[in-house]
Amino acid sequence: MQYLSREPRAVQAQQKRRRARLLLWIALGGIALLFIYSTIFHWLMAREGQVHDWSGALYWTITTMSTLGYGDITFSSIAGRLFSMVVLVSGVLLILVLLPYLFIQFVVTPWIADRDKARAPRRVPDHLRGHLLLIGLDSINRTLIARAKRTKTPTVVLVEDPAEASRIKDEGYEAMVGALDSPATYRHAGANRALMVVSTQADTTNTNVAFTVRAVSQDVPITVTADKKASHDVLELAGADHVVQLSSALGTELANRVLGTTGRSHIIDAIGDTQIAEAAVKGTALVGSTLAQAQRRIQSQAQILAIMRRGRLISFEPDTTLDENMVLIIAGTRDDLAIYDDQFQNPQQLQGPVLVLGGGRVGRAVAETFKQSNVPYMIVEQVPSRVPEHLNYIEGDAADFDVLGNAGLHDASGVVITSHDDDLNVYLTLYCHRLRPELQVISRASSEHNVATLYRAGADGVLSYATIGATAMWNKLGHSHRVLIAEGKELFTVPLPRSLDGLLLRDQKIFAITGCHLVGALDADNRLLPGIERISPNYAATLLLLGDRHAERAFRKTYLKHR
Repeated sequence: MQYLSREPRAVQAQQKRRRARLLLWIALGGIALLFIYSTIFHWLMAREGQVHDWSGALYWTITTMSTLGYGDITFSSIAGRLFSMVVLVSGVLLILVLLPYLFIQFVVTPWIADRDKARAPRRVPDHLRGHLLLIGLDSINRTLIARAKRTKTPTVVLVEDPAEASRIKDEGYEAMVGALDSPATYRHAGANRALMVVSTQADTTNTNVAFTVRAVSQDVPITVTADKKASHDVLELAGADHVVQLSSALGTELANRVLGTTGRSHIIDAIGDTQIAEAAVKGTALVGSTLAQAQRRIQSQAQILAIMRRGRLISFEPDTTLDENMVLIIAGTRDDLAIYDDQFQNPQQLQGPVLVLGGGRVGRAVAETFKQSNVPYMIVEQVPSRVPEHLNYIEGDAADFDVLGNAGLHDASGVVITSHDDDLNVYLTLYCHRLRPELQVISRASSEHNVATLYRAGADGVLSYATIGATAMWNKLGHSHRVLIAEGKELFTVPLPRSLDGLLLRDQKIFAITGCHLVGALDADNRLLPGIERISPNYAATLLLLGDRHAERAFRKTYLKHR
């Protein structure tokens, strides 16, 4: 399998061959120029009655082109003097342009490459252990590194190109150089001491990485991504412990943001035995109740953790009045959620189809989730061959009003935008929001920095590829589980700090200091503790917090700095 991962070395070899060819052509061109000038020199000198041999002709040509011009051999005719000017100008161009270019290509550039190669380490320190070994640096791994930093978990990025490793180090990341298909590379990277090896490359490269790492260590967990469903089994056979199909995961999460606004509670994730679910307030007996009244009315031990409106978290106060545009984030066991549904179940279904704009892997995953949940949907795709026959679709451009009308936009209950092009997603979000301002629009973002733009364009919910991927990867570690509530907002667990012993649940002091909401506590078996007012280590082992990355960093710095 060593035919993979050769691109950086192939590029280096190609550059060397190109420089060698360039040097050869320049040398041949210089020789040809000297020959031509010497021949013309002979002819012009003969016309003036002067006789010089070939050594004299070469001597005159070289001294004139180099601008030395000793003056011992000169022309007396106008044609000869014009020829001398041509030779002189060509020599100046050679000195001022060609020679510096050659110096840069054959001296400076190789020196910089050798310097970068020396800067990029080819092994990690022997004392390094418990680190994340990441293959390449993409948006997912960048997000994963940011989370690792918050928990003080060391990370190492492995690449093949020394120049790329140098750039990564300049960005502030730890990088290492090595061939991805060499077991020696992973021994030097301390794979046997690593917390996990993560590869988010192409399926074939991931297969090679997993197979090679497994030859070095049989115990280190290996997590890889898979673009194709057919690659799943192959990657597991190669040695991967966890295979994450990000397109499918992102599609499911996007669909969940729509399903969470329907009648029943919809589970989006779990922390141990504690299920985290979304439940719409619309059409239930909770409309008009305050948050405190709603919690008291729930007959099971399910707890309300947060409130969202149109994809955004809102203030969580006991006197907050619940309205039909709100969605509750609730937690409990499956039995607790079943009791909640029996008590508050709203028999309503989505009144119209959900339009899925884009029939790629993410769009198909969204449609499959809707199909399994018996939710009407319609895919809009320009290339019908991308959509399997068992899924509903209409052929056409999603930016065409007539196409959207034929797909059911006027009666639609929501729109899910799944294109991988963020510019197109912003355009479609603006377009759909202007056509029907009340319509729920959920959009995908390929880059995290476009999330805010999509919200400004009118999206009710945005999920990024990087966030979904990093969350899935991080949860495979088994340290502190995370549940993505909204883009940038996560539920996460931390050990109970001693300084918070006896603290009131929902104490606003923590939010004022760190920006984190303390929404619950879990016991040693990761079960949500119901009905508690104060935190105590006698029964609480873990805290359940809600916040963004800045709030989490502030909480850890304030309360967990000694851990």
